[in-house]
Amino acid sequence: MFIGHFAVGLAAKKAAPKASLGMLFLGVQFADLLWPVLVLAGIEQVRIAPGDTKFTPLEFISYPYSHSLAFDLIWGMLLGGIYFLLRREAREAIVVGLCVVSHWVLDYISHRADMPLWPGSAKYGLGLWNSVAWTMIVEGAMFAAGAAIYLTCTRAKDKTGTYATWGLLLFLLVVNFANVSGPPPPSVKAVAIMALAMWLLVAWGWWADRHRERRGEGPGR
Repeated sequence: MFIGHFAVGLAAKKAAPKASLGMLFLGVQFADLLWPVLVLAGIEQVRIAPGDTKFTPLEFISYPYSHSLAFDLIWGMLLGGIYFLLRREAREAIVVGLCVVSHWVLDYISHRADMPLWPGSAKYGLGLWNSVAWTMIVEGAMFAAGAAIYLTCTRAKDKTGTYATWGLLLFLLVVNFANVSGPPPPSVKAVAIMALAMWLLVAWGWWADRHRERRGEGPGR
């Protein structure tokens, strides 16, 4: 999934109101942010194989350290633990950790059977990506719900809070459409570099969220 992961991050703001949207995005996309580093290092493997599934031209050969359930649990506990040590917000720390684990759950739904439980285990996947139409419907519904939750539990403090947030939402939709309709990437290295660019979305989420506040809050409250 792509916007499905961000949908979880947007919705998680209601459960963790003190956590920045940037941190929630970091949680839901932690596996995909770690993955390109491991690919470039030769530790995990992917190849460009148009037709492997109908939704993506990528065949994920091996990614046990970024995308196995066991390691996502470890990364979730690690990221949630670091957040708690820095912020002392237990509820938010738990939500951040669960966001990390949510990545495996959503990828299990969308991927073919290439999702390991732990390094060397059998691989699983329900294969939503075998249907472009159903993938777009499911992710689109998730994204609409996540955006609605975020927009109803926060409000803009200034114009930046409005424009940056709507710009982010629209940009995610455009990128999602481009992923579906665009040509296959030219190389694995290009795939990894594009994946690393998602750090910009984490920063964008943090920036937009700084200019928003929980509804019910305001000056003097």
